[in-house]
Amino acid sequence: MNERKQHVIKKAHQLFLEKGFQATSVQDILDYSGISKGTFYNYFPSKSELFKAVFNTINAKYEKERDALLIGENLTDMEVFIKQIHVYIQSNKRNKLFSLVEEVFVSNDPDLKQFVKRAQLNQTKWIYDRFLELFGHDKQPYLLDCTVIFSGILHHMFHYNHLNKESKYEQIDIIRYCLNRVITIVNDLNKVKVQLLQPDLLTTWLPDSTDKDVQYRNEFYYLSAALKKIIMKVHQNEPERVKYLQLLDFIQEELMNNKLPRQFLIESALHSLKLCPELQQTEELVKFQELLYENVLNDY
Repeated sequence: MNERKQHVIKKAHQLFLEKGFQATSVQDILDYSGISKGTFYNYFPSKSELFKAVFNTINAKYEKERDALLIGENLTDMEVFIKQIHVYIQSNKRNKLFSLVEEVFVSNDPDLKQFVKRAQLNQTKWIYDRFLELFGHDKQPYLLDCTVIFSGILHHMFHYNHLNKESKYEQIDIIRYCLNRVITIVNDLNKVKVQLLQPDLLTTWLPDSTDKDVQYRNEFYYLSAALKKIIMKVHQNEPERVKYLQLLDFIQEELMNNKLPRQFLIESALHSLKLCPELQQTEELVKFQELLYENVLNDY
């Protein structure tokens, strides 16, 4: 994504936070970002498509932070999951996503409503996938129920804790409290063998989101974050360090935000990345390259 387009997304995001999505006009965005109407519509067919770009940018940043927390950690560590949910809560609060989503649901744009619903379902599936890692596949029949229960408890606990002006609980404490309640529910449902929602429903709700897709995305984010950590830790030359970090960001942007990623550009960026002395022969870079060739560059 070019810098000018990123600039428009950033400025639009600021306006959406200050005025709200509905109250922000295309002209407001033009004035605030300093671009022409022609340039705007060259980037975005509509204000709704710009909203999607803003939402995807926020979500990509959140997912990067969330997945970075898993680096070097045990997938079954409950505290790591709690920290990941904390990142999600902070991102929502910082970006006022709840208010923006509410505006979408009262709008007359069915496509935008569907976009937001799908984003919410993707988050639900991520929690479900993490519950599989936390609780084990033997509990799988009950984990979609528990995902919904956890999300509901979390939402209402944060709402009513906010209303309680005397509350001394931190966000992380509330998340841990909710997860502990769900741990009990998981064990209870596994004992009595009661199930309301079958996990297969996720395939119905997200028909083009397979387990393989989720595994690929999770592994990509994990390895990308691991490579960035190596670069930040050992590379002493600031311009070179920035260059290699930007190469990783470019590959991520191309893969995750484009329906048809430009393979020749990804391969070129990967080739440049392999020139980094600190990354050469590292297990992380080898796995990163294998992942790209298995899922994206396999036609090359």
